[in-house]
Order: sequence, then C-alpha cells, then structure tokens
Amino acid sequence: MRARALAVAPSAERGGLAPYASCRDSGLPWLGAIPSHWDVRRGKYLFREIDDRTDTGTETLLSLRQAHGLIPHAKVSTKPVTPDELKGYKRIRAGQMVLNRMQASNGMFAVAHEDGLVSPDYAVFQPIQPMEPDYFINLFKTNIYRAKFRQESKGLGTGMSGFLRLYSDRFGAIHVPQPPQDEQRQIVEFVRSYDRRVRRLIRNKRRLIGLLNEQKQAIINRAVTRGLNPAAPMKPTGIDWMPEVPAHWEVRKVKQVASFNPSRTESSTDFDDDDEVVFLPMENVSVAGEVDCSARGKVADLRSGYTYFRRHDVVVAKITPCFENGKGAYLGALDTEIGFGTTEFVVLRANPEIDPGFLYQVTMLHAFRRDGEMAMTGAAGQQRVPLNFMREFMFGLPDLQEQRRVLAFVELETQKINQTIEKAKSEISLVMEYRERLIADVVTGKLDVRHIKITTPTDEPVIDEDDALDEDLNAEDTDELAEAED
Repeated sequence: MRARALAVAPSAERGGLAPYASCRDSGLPWLGAIPSHWDVRRGKYLFREIDDRTDTGTETLLSLRQAHGLIPHAKVSTKPVTPDELKGYKRIRAGQMVLNRMQASNGMFAVAHEDGLVSPDYAVFQPIQPMEPDYFINLFKTNIYRAKFRQESKGLGTGMSGFLRLYSDRFGAIHVPQPPQDEQRQIVEFVRSYDRRVRRLIRNKRRLIGLLNEQKQAIINRAVTRGLNPAAPMKPTGIDWMPEVPAHWEVRKVKQVASFNPSRTESSTDFDDDDEVVFLPMENVSVAGEVDCSARGKVADLRSGYTYFRRHDVVVAKITPCFENGKGAYLGALDTEIGFGTTEFVVLRANPEIDPGFLYQVTMLHAFRRDGEMAMTGAAGQQRVPLNFMREFMFGLPDLQEQRRVLAFVELETQKINQTIEKAKSEISLVMEYRERLIADVVTGKLDVRHIKITTPTDEPVIDEDDALDEDLNAEDTDELAEAED
C-alpha cells in the first residue's frame, strides 16, 4: 500500500523530492531544521489584524470550509440570512486571511478569493509584505502547527476546541518559517497538484465503496422484504413500497414489535452511580452498524443528560444527515450491560416475537431511510425524524426461525462485500496519512520541491463531488451564524 501511496506523486519515486542541500537549526525544538535561506519570523511581523465591520449587512456572507476555504454561504446552506442578521459582521477582502479562533487547532484558516463577510468571532488578517498566503494556510494546517495553536489557545474546558480560542496576540507571537516568495509559490503549486491526485484517487475509492454499498443494500432489501424462497406464494400488503410479502408473513408496524426509548430509571435500580459504562457519541457508531465501545463514563455523570440503552437494543440516529446516511446499530456486542449515548439516538427494544438483529435490518431498509427523510421536521441543518414515523412504519414479519435464517443469509452474502469495503477504506486512510506527512515535510522545509515540474491537470475535480471528501480530509466545518451567537 505504501507503494500505492507513493504512486500519487510519481516524481517522488524517481528521487525528485529530496532534502535541501543546506539547512540550519530554526532555534525552535518543535519546528526543527529549516533550509539555510529561509527566515523565521513571528506571525505579527507577517500579518496585521483588520477589524472592519459592515453596517448594512448587504455583502456576501462567506462560509469557512476545511476543504474549500472561504466560499459563499448560499452554496453550502439553504438557511436564509437577512441583512439585519449580518450587521456587525466583519468585512474581508480578497487576499486577506481568516482564522476561526475556536477551531485553530483544527487548522481552520483560509484565504479570501473574493470580498465578503465573515463571523465577528473570526480574526481577519492582512499580509504585511508580499507573500503567497496559501503557503501559510498549508503550513497552519499541519499537525505541528495545529498542536502549537492548541498549546497557545486560552479559555475554559479541555474539549477538542469547544471553549478554547487562539487570540490574535498569541497567534502573532508564534514563530513561522518564511521561504522566499517565489519558493512559496512553487510549494503552493506542488501541494495543489499533489492534492488533485490524492482527491482523484480517493474519489475513485469512494465510488467503489458506494457501488458495493448499493449491492449490499439490494441483498438486504430483498431478503428482509421477500425472504429466501423465491417460489414462496405471496399476498398483497396495500403498502406502496412493499406491495406484497410471503403469504405466511405478518404485516406489522414497528410499534407492535418494539418499545421506544426505555426509561433510564432501570439504570438507577440495577447499577451503582460509580459503575463505568459505555458512552456512545454519534461518531462512535458507523453507517455500517459498527460500534466503538472505547469511550466510558460513570452512570451518575451520564444518567440525566444522555440517551439510555441496554445490550441487545437497537439505536437509530434521528438527526440529519446521520439518519439518511444510515447511522444506527444493533447493540448485541455492547461491552457493558447498559450504556448511554447522544440524545440524537432513538432506542428500540425488541419484544419476544422479533429478533433484535432483524429489527435493526428493518431500520436499514431503503424505504425506512427514504421515507424517514421525507418526514423530517425542523430547521434546515437540524431536521429530525419524528418518533411517530418510526413507530408507524410497516414491514413484513416472518416467524423467529425464518428471521434468523434471513439474518444468517445476509451476513454470509455481505461478508465479502464488507471485506472489500474495509480494504478500500483502509487504502484511503493510508493515502491520507501519506498525504499529511508529505505536505508537512514540504511546507516546513524538510523536502525540496523547487525543481519539480508541475503539470496542469486535464480534469479538475468537481466541487460537489469533492464535498464528499471533507470527512476524509478531517473537515471541521462550522456554521458562521451559530458561532456568532456564542
């Protein structure tokens, strides 16, 4: 796989990338050696903060995205924004740099390529001297600088970044390597060219994963809605999405075979406050039904504020886009007898006539996800599936013995598909790791790209499709309106 990753940058294989011939100590242990002809300066000598506010709110609101930088908010959100809401927002001019103070440790910097407005909680900087701002954006996204920004951020809490801000004086005090401007330009062009190759490779892998998931979904849909005997006599159901089922099956609503959101008082009677149990944030449940049980918490700390569940329950994400993406799981392998998770989970507890694994497969049916999405209510970006939709959803129910035969068939038929999907995901992860290391080595002066010939691609990435790569590129995108209200 390492050879495959290297193939993304063919010139590297031929020795085109090599260390600089002459280097010197930067004087900073966390940065290490830099090329002898590079300078090291504090940020305040490179960037000056600008605080220019709009009094009309009529300018274009720009959204800060990890993968694409600053782009018009209207391209990434359907939420209407009135000029009155934008009064007091900061103006930014093309060529200036923006920093999301609360996400500095996630590398949330960008260069403006058009005039517009950004959140008043962001910092806007004007380059003091001629430079290629995108060089510094690439530098500030490296793990070295993200860690430094984290160290210099101040505020409350010790979370990922929630209440910590990188204030402008601390940013200005941080030392920054400064190559000559023409070398900055060469580095920027190399990174852009390399990133296009990486994106193309990942895009192809994601397409493969998408096709495999469609194949897997077709297997599940047919088995869960029609059984395993293609010659079985059928009967009508009166349901649009499932017009018939095997004649010996029952047609049921989910509420007839499962209870919803069991009472957390069970945890009070059966478990002590100091007992440690599994905690499931949304990110610890995958769209493939996999569960990461590594996060733990004490019952007393979790009981009142989170969703309660037991081993063998089924959880379904109710909020967009997690619901549409298929987030949910059968908790048969939960490490502790009970657990708690995000309040964005709905918990289903199977009654004796349905296998909880079969109940989970019902929640993964295409019709369940499609119709649930159509039934969502709430503001844009915060829409949720009504509990009543899940309760009233109708499906075909065989007896327990047949349910388990269906589950065994689905597991067997999808096993090889799942292995291929996991292999593709692993390849994406390895490519991303290599990308991160290579770009960091280039922008910090560990590898020389001055003599690399940059070729112009014949096919540019499609932005809409590349939006799907944000997750792989460790995106931490934010809502400018929400941040301004904090």
